[in-house]
Amino acid sequence: MAGRIPQAFLDDLLDRVDIVEVIDRRVKLKKAGKNYSARCPFHDEKTPSFSVNPDKQFYYCFGCGAGGNALTFVMEYDNLEFPQAVENLAGSTGMEVPREPRPGDLDPRQKEESSKPLYALMEQVSLYYQKQLRSHEQAHHAVDYLKGRGLSGEIAKQFGLGFAPPGWDNLQNALGSTEEQRELLIKVGMLVKNENGKIYDRFRDRIMFPIRDRRGRVIAFGGRVLGDDKPKYLNSPETEIFHKGRELYGLYEVRQTNRKLERIMVVEGYMDVIALAQHGITYATATLGTATSPAHLERVYRLCPEVVFCFDGDEAGRKAAFRALEAALPSMEDGRQARFLFLPDGQDPDDAVRAGGQSHFEHLLGEAVPLETFLFESVVQGLDISSLDGRARMSKQALPYLRQLPEGVYRQLMFQDLAARTGLELSSLMQLETPPPPVEVTPDYHSSDDHEEEPPPGYGDLPDIPNQTAPPQRGQHFQRPAPGFSNLAQAALALLLHQPDIARLISADLLNDIDDEDGELLREVLQLLHRRPESSTAMLLGHWYGTAQGNLLNQLAGQERLIPTTGIEQQFVDTMRALANLPQQSKLSAQVDKLKLTNYAEVSELEKQRLREMLQEKLRRDTLRNKPSE
Repeated sequence: MAGRIPQAFLDDLLDRVDIVEVIDRRVKLKKAGKNYSARCPFHDEKTPSFSVNPDKQFYYCFGCGAGGNALTFVMEYDNLEFPQAVENLAGSTGMEVPREPRPGDLDPRQKEESSKPLYALMEQVSLYYQKQLRSHEQAHHAVDYLKGRGLSGEIAKQFGLGFAPPGWDNLQNALGSTEEQRELLIKVGMLVKNENGKIYDRFRDRIMFPIRDRRGRVIAFGGRVLGDDKPKYLNSPETEIFHKGRELYGLYEVRQTNRKLERIMVVEGYMDVIALAQHGITYATATLGTATSPAHLERVYRLCPEVVFCFDGDEAGRKAAFRALEAALPSMEDGRQARFLFLPDGQDPDDAVRAGGQSHFEHLLGEAVPLETFLFESVVQGLDISSLDGRARMSKQALPYLRQLPEGVYRQLMFQDLAARTGLELSSLMQLETPPPPVEVTPDYHSSDDHEEEPPPGYGDLPDIPNQTAPPQRGQHFQRPAPGFSNLAQAALALLLHQPDIARLISADLLNDIDDEDGELLREVLQLLHRRPESSTAMLLGHWYGTAQGNLLNQLAGQERLIPTTGIEQQFVDTMRALANLPQQSKLSAQVDKLKLTNYAEVSELEKQRLREMLQEKLRRDTLRNKPSE
């Protein structure tokens, strides 16, 4: 179970990324004074009202009220959930996303220590299977099969191939002599315990393919059946050390064999990877029974600029290829390439390379079609593009895919290609490109994996605040925001967002008597800035992302025109003092009103003097309160 993403990591990530670069890859920005501007990608407009502030690392639209930091933008524009957006941003900087333990979980060091016995055990299991391939009395079936597929002993040793003998308890007898060892074997998925309590080997009468992580540790196995058992290929279940959606079979061996990688090929089977390596194609990997995912592709693109997908040419192969294309689109930054190789129907990479050798297969690779060709060929299936209706339908079907491409030269060229294929003017096509304003819902922060993904501390776990200025709520921020500040707390928050380091001038305790919603938010912001004085505007927006408070902070951050160019520190101090005096002022006003209702003739000279003093105090405080908003 993955835990929370640490808040400190999120702050560090936002500190490292440049929001201008993040947004400019998706929406072309133009310099406008000290900021950058563009037409807002979140609502339809003719003149730019979308502003990006490079100093404070946030964006804001004066037309619809959309605003936030780099992480917010990636979530909204790429339509990603929180954990995927974090992975996206982290991947662009080469950072790996850590996880905090949940209650009862171990911390990373403890988890690493607790996992060591599992890695050590899996290495023993791998050695056991390799030994069985060499010495078991029934291993000749496996050896004959491997030789029949053209594999040498050398390549079998390189990939650590092994043999799980027939029988229900071979591995259990060899490595599970104690209760503790059996429990560990169950934990790593090598033994199965059924509902009746019976324990037996998961893999039986199969050729075994060890699956290694990027450090070369055995984390799982794939098994190819030799008899009539089903399924033909069986993988280890997901465990504490194995997550199939993040791993590629053979990637460790690819990195060990190639110092410099120009491309990585993704095929469908273990035997394809090994057969290709046998014939000198040493850059092939395979997914582990899952479709190619963005996580797979980000891992590949960190190592090389090109990925080639190799699939059977039948209908199933083309469907798998198109799923890979959909996963690749958001990753297609300038300088990256994806191509698709379709083999003749009924032939897999193993067959192709054994039939023609390395040179023949590399010739086939040279004919792999680029992503753009495969995409456009796919969307025109069943359409008559010689007709106006066919070309119109092609545009309509292609645009949703092109919109997923990150901003850049490649994206522009794709639109030009679509314009050429449909006969539309590029300018007309670009007008169609802008999608309608999204209909948003509150995110549930669930990842697409098998576990629940929690937001980090501060992201979405604060109660909504019914602010009197009716700040735009998430899912409703496509409304023109109300200008200005409705109260002193909002004025102070705007100053803090503009210049967070001024928090050092005031203690959060000054607001202990403030009990309204905006005052409570101001107190929490001050407390955070005292704990983390290095926090930026972007970090503050991140802490309250997805909440009513976060919407208010986005709105206030966008009101730069109301912030003075000089004297910010003094204005903040004056505003805070006036705000701190409000509770006492309310008491004074109540007492004054009470005395006003009393018959003045019946009031003693002492009470009259007290009334004059209280009125003077009220006047002084009113003057001080109004000063910051002048």
